[in-house]
Amino acid sequence: MNKTRRLILISLLSAVAFILMFLKVPVPFLPPYLTIDFSDLPAIIALFTLGPVGAVAVECIKNVLNFATNMTDPIGPVANFLAGTSFILTVYMITKGKFTKVATGFIIATIVMTVVMSLMNYFVLLPMYGMIMNLSDVVKNVQIIVTAGIIPFNIIKGILLTVLCYVIVKPLVRVLNQQILSK
Repeated sequence: MNKTRRLILISLLSAVAFILMFLKVPVPFLPPYLTIDFSDLPAIIALFTLGPVGAVAVECIKNVLNFATNMTDPIGPVANFLAGTSFILTVYMITKGKFTKVATGFIIATIVMTVVMSLMNYFVLLPMYGMIMNLSDVVKNVQIIVTAGIIPFNIIKGILLTVLCYVIVKPLVRVLNQQILSK
């Protein structure tokens, strides 16, 4: 595929991902700031059509756009980028960009994303958020927030991404590879 088509596809998928970031679904029984959006789906499409560099580019562009439109929360886009990238790169390491081991890849990616985000939230993101927003309660209760909020949230997000991958992404990638990318 030529560079122009790759750049156009990355741009389109990034724009769709950015729009999907505005469609947030709260998760019952979890803190209200933990909302699930489906903006990682375009990055997963990019992973299976453009490879890991294209997928990370989609993650990066959508979060830069998100930060540019909402500068009051600098931690959210960083957390979203880390979660999406850890998930996508793990899927790629397992599947090598093919749908042969996708179930195993998504299960392991969910576990990796949960571990990465738990550690990052415990040691870096939540303490920084507490300092920036002047919320000492966040810093004091970081262990409770991670165990009761971050871990279940990332497991639920991984499960939803897995289901949506089978329903939406797999047929769409097949069409993209046949119709657009092979020309």
